[in-house]
Amino acid sequence: MINYNVDKKGFYGDFGGAFVPEMLYPNLNELTLNYVRISKSKSFKKKFNQLLKDYVGRPTPLYFAQSLSEKFKCKVYLKREDLCHTGAHKINNTIGQILLAKELGKKRIIAETGAGQHGVATATVCALLGFKCIIYMGEVDIKRQSPNVARMKMLGAEVRPAKSGSRTLKDATNEAIRDWISNPVDTHYIIGSVVGPHPFPDMVARFQSVIGYETVNQLNELENKSKPDYVIACVGGGSNAAGIFYPFLNDEDVKIICVEAAGKGVNTGKSAATSILGKEGIIHGSKTLLMQTNDGQITEPYSISAGLDYPGIGPMHANLYKSGRGEFISVTDKKAMEWGLLLSQMEGIIPAIETAHAFAILDQKKFKKNDIIVFNCSGRGDKDLDTFIEYFKL
Repeated sequence: MINYNVDKKGFYGDFGGAFVPEMLYPNLNELTLNYVRISKSKSFKKKFNQLLKDYVGRPTPLYFAQSLSEKFKCKVYLKREDLCHTGAHKINNTIGQILLAKELGKKRIIAETGAGQHGVATATVCALLGFKCIIYMGEVDIKRQSPNVARMKMLGAEVRPAKSGSRTLKDATNEAIRDWISNPVDTHYIIGSVVGPHPFPDMVARFQSVIGYETVNQLNELENKSKPDYVIACVGGGSNAAGIFYPFLNDEDVKIICVEAAGKGVNTGKSAATSILGKEGIIHGSKTLLMQTNDGQITEPYSISAGLDYPGIGPMHANLYKSGRGEFISVTDKKAMEWGLLLSQMEGIIPAIETAHAFAILDQKKFKKNDIIVFNCSGRGDKDLDTFIEYFKL
């Protein structure tokens, strides 16, 4: 039987590892030697769980979506990560990593962000625990996610624009890594997704796994069974997906569906459908699937959603794709935007555009009457209102 969790060398099958400049070896070694030990200690778990409960508002509800269930003739549940403090799942990981950074004696926090939700979550926990905070964000994303930029600044963070390349998430990540190389001793880099060099993909997945384990407990109460038939989430880097998939990775009775951004269409040159367009390569210190030219130059991704326009996917997801454990489906901007409006009007829930991609598979895939389907409702749409207004002329 295949094990879909990370191995001792930091790989998920053929993907993962730590391909980084020599100057970062001490940082990564420090994390690798300590993150599991610290996160499993009683004192850490007590602080982590207390903050998740009292500060974040966990457990988030597992909501039975009656209108969707009736329309699509199956049992549709929404794991309501949009109700977390700061409006998305990102806060679960930033709380875990800030507590880890404090334990390791760090004084300064850096992070990258695309849609801005990870930046807001990082700035939030830095304000909470008194850390200096610098957020790198692509110049393009700064313009289209201005409400989140304002929130970060209100929380005391310095927002530094990435002006190279496509001026989006990939470039913000490049800038953050350069900063970490220059400040290896006192700085902790809070990566926001299950990407980057080992141990980040595993560490982020562990902190986000609270989503999946809560789902198990809640299904026991609601359906008298501990697992759904399907778990579905949008995938850019993939932390929200990793979080809800985590308890089910090695249980093949539970089908996993990853939904990527097709942008204007997979073959238009304006897409972020990595599973279809990607080839094996190394990006940001990790071997994974990424969009690239024949000579290995990274192809610029595109999506209307600022959180899905990353040219690669996390190594966990690359392994799910290559092994066939996960089914990958791509959804266009048009379908995602339509579903953002449809979910709002059918269930009274305005989703992030990233999240709306996941729901669009209801138009593409048929389910059985008694199938239990859990969508990770990974973020709320406040940050995307300007995009919705412009798109629909509201």
